[in-house]
Amino acid sequence: MSRQPHSQCLERRTLFRVSAGLLLLFPYMLMRYLPLLSVGIVRAEELTEDREITKEIWLNEFFQIKPPIGALHLFRFADEMYATTKPISWVPAKGEQQKTYEQVDVPIGFVTDFASVPRIFWQFLPRDGKYTYPAIVHDYLYWTQNRSREMADQILRIGMQEFGIDPIVVNAVYWSVRAAGDIAWKHNAKLKSQGERRILKRFPEDPLMKWQNWKEHNDVFA
Repeated sequence: MSRQPHSQCLERRTLFRVSAGLLLLFPYMLMRYLPLLSVGIVRAEELTEDREITKEIWLNEFFQIKPPIGALHLFRFADEMYATTKPISWVPAKGEQQKTYEQVDVPIGFVTDFASVPRIFWQFLPRDGKYTYPAIVHDYLYWTQNRSREMADQILRIGMQEFGIDPIVVNAVYWSVRAAGDIAWKHNAKLKSQGERRILKRFPEDPLMKWQNWKEHNDVFA
C-alpha cells in the first residue's frame, strides 16, 4: 500500500481544522441572524455573498466607529496597510498567565496587514474596535517571531476573551490560526529574510500614499 505524501497529509489536516472552526461558528450565525429574520429586520439579500464582510469593510467601519480603546490609534495607507501611531501593550494577568507569558509591547510605527487571521472569519468579528487590539498584538508577534507561533496564538485567544468577544467566535478564530496561521508565519519570515522592515519612524503626509511605495524610502524606518 502506497503512503500519501507528507504535504498532502498536512493539507488535509489544515482543511479539517479550518472546517472545524467554521462549524463552531454555525450556532453563532443562527443566534445572530435567525431572530432578526423572523421579524423581517434583515433582508434576505443581506445574507448573500454581497454582504460578505471583508477585512477592508471591517476596518472601514472600525475607522468610522471610534473604538472603546482610547490608546489604539492607526494610520491607514492607500493599499490597505495599517500602522500604529501610538504604542500599545498586552500585559498578562497576575497569577498563572504571568508564569507562562511575558508582556508584549507593540511600538509606534508597526505596519500590519492583519493577515495572520484567515479572511473568512473577518465577517464574524465585532466591528466596534474590540478585536483590533488583540489582532495587532498577534500580527506583531507573527512578524517579530521572538516567541513561538503557538504562544502567539494563545495570546490572541486570551486577548479576545479579555475584550469580551463571543466565545464561539474566539474558539473558531483560534483554531483557524492554529490550522492555517503557518502560511502567514512563513510568509513573514520570507519577507524579513529579503530585508523588509515594518517599524516606521516617519509617516507619509499624502493620504494617497501606498505602503508599497513608502517602504522604498530607507529613511522612514526606525
